[in-house]
Amino acid sequence: MNQLVDGEWRTGAYESTDEEGAFQRGETTFRNWIAGSDVPGHVDAEPDERFQPEAGRYHLYVSYACPWAHRTLLARSLLGLEDAIGVSVVDPWRGEDGWQFSPEKEGCTPDRIHGSDYLRELYVEADPDATCRVTVPVLWDTKEDTIVNNESREVLRTLTTAFDDLGNDVSLLPGPDDDATVADVDEVITEIYEPVNNGVYRAGFATSQAAYDDAVDDLFGALDRWDEHLADDRYLVGDSLTEADLCLFTTLVRFDQVYHTHFMCNRQYVHQYEHLWPYLRDLYTTPGVADTVDMAHIKEHYYTTHPDVTPSGIIARGPDLDWEAPHDRDRLAGSPPTPRADD
Repeated sequence: MNQLVDGEWRTGAYESTDEEGAFQRGETTFRNWIAGSDVPGHVDAEPDERFQPEAGRYHLYVSYACPWAHRTLLARSLLGLEDAIGVSVVDPWRGEDGWQFSPEKEGCTPDRIHGSDYLRELYVEADPDATCRVTVPVLWDTKEDTIVNNESREVLRTLTTAFDDLGNDVSLLPGPDDDATVADVDEVITEIYEPVNNGVYRAGFATSQAAYDDAVDDLFGALDRWDEHLADDRYLVGDSLTEADLCLFTTLVRFDQVYHTHFMCNRQYVHQYEHLWPYLRDLYTTPGVADTVDMAHIKEHYYTTHPDVTPSGIIARGPDLDWEAPHDRDRLAGSPPTPRADD
């Protein structure tokens, strides 16, 4: 795998699997928090007063293809932060030079802050001696001219807690009058991360049968569990849509189109699950969600960017799913977020 080493781009700089053939995800590097962020108790960090929540100050660098970046796009949309936080979108195809900007390509943009050709240039701008992977999302501060954070779960929490005065009054965390708590949300996000969010990658990038089998068993065990949970609950935590739902959604929405085939997660499609499939359609048709899903970018990225998995680069065509079919989830307690009406 490719990364920066002392500020220089290196190809083949690290191995993504261990000696047993199991996929190992690298750690992110920039882990600052904007003032006013609700930092989870298990994180050894505090908000940095250098980073104040101001409209127009921060910028998100994302890929529509990446499920981790997709979390932040969903939060930005549902919270009504489009005018407060700008976005630059990289090319879904990622070659040896890493994520790049291809503004001539549909759905992509230039680097709207720096005019860079490659995302790695931002990392070097933030730290000339950076030794790290170059990933999305990136939350950039235009005033301090640096990366605030590139860990998706932390960027998500920053967006949902630090910009209350700049959004539409929607919350993606339980309030003080709810039975569920923020700790419950954190617990579910942690529970779905390894078997589901990362599980599809553990299956797809495994280089031994044992590692693959372990990943697939974990993945479908978790999907079966959450399918059962959603029989009686509209959302994962309490009666409202929370960060936990966003984290599961970004894996589920890619599953049948990509992970089932490309990553050999083919025991079952999501659309064959009794409750996960209507749950996914319920989330997809929630106002502000569908516009963040670019299936063309998603499929191009996965099928053309992992030559060790699909060396031909041929993009699978199916399945053809009706994302807007009736879901009947509104019979359950809870309702989608309701933004503040414009004055």
